[in-house]
Amino acid sequence: MKKVVVLLALLLGWVTVTPSWSWASTPGVEQGQSTEEPACPATFGPLITETAVPAEKASFAIQPLFQMSFVTDSLTPNWRRESAGGNFKQFYGEVKMTYGLWDNLEVFAVVPYIHNWAGDVNVPGPNGERSANSGGFGDISLTWKYQLVKETETIPTVTLQFTADFPTGRYRRPNPARLGADVIGGGSYVFTTGFDLSKCLKPFVLYANVWYSMGTAYSQRGEDENGIGLDQRIYPRDVVTVNLAAEYIITPKWIALFEVLSSYGAGRLFGQKANVPPEALISVLPGIEYMYSEKLGFAIGVQVDVAGKNSEAAVTPLFSLVYQF
Repeated sequence: MKKVVVLLALLLGWVTVTPSWSWASTPGVEQGQSTEEPACPATFGPLITETAVPAEKASFAIQPLFQMSFVTDSLTPNWRRESAGGNFKQFYGEVKMTYGLWDNLEVFAVVPYIHNWAGDVNVPGPNGERSANSGGFGDISLTWKYQLVKETETIPTVTLQFTADFPTGRYRRPNPARLGADVIGGGSYVFTTGFDLSKCLKPFVLYANVWYSMGTAYSQRGEDENGIGLDQRIYPRDVVTVNLAAEYIITPKWIALFEVLSSYGAGRLFGQKANVPPEALISVLPGIEYMYSEKLGFAIGVQVDVAGKNSEAAVTPLFSLVYQF
């Protein structure tokens, strides 16, 4: 991972940037640090990729995000596409609350709500069910971000991130009649650490995330070879996440956005060997941002899953706004 981080830092920082930005900075959004550094324009920031510059000390921001995923295909172990076996969709809404705890350190919590729909399924439920839906609160997460390196004319901002996900979403003993729609949470405590980078490169702002996630084992209701119910012990795989994003400053209020998102299942560093297949997913996300004021910004986009394995491919429109108090 260290080699990857160094490579990303070199890619983001190889060009010398002149401190010629004249737009006002906005607390709570990606921005420059001081007049001695290249001033970054006020932007919303990417929709999924994390920014690198922490919130200012004692500042507070709230950011709701809403997305609706329409599953198009099932992704096989050999990276091929096949029928999803029905019409599946998911509404995901979250509220992200960010606070500048100290200088160069922010903390934020994410509280999600999820609602799943399954319709016209090929394999019906135990009583012939072919459609179902269910919703509830998902897994809550808490993140700390500490800035290690401030951006200069030649190097990017580098921030250390640590996230803990708590299995608050429903995952135990799913009802077969709900066709999997009632599985809301992941079932595991997940601990993620990694680096966030950003760099102003007029008229672009560039971002990168490199994370490694480890999940704890958990039990889930299943069936044996005779169809008898039993609790199965699940040992999830570790996950490597690499996200890249670029903003293009059209005007001080309008910003174009493009993201490349990816995650890859890996072996477990600790504990029992993983007993779930390795998943992978690569997506692209074009979008547009609008900065209404120094305190309020909006962003919309569409995430398209382009490749992967042992997963689902979907098309997902997203909308988000951020307000700085």
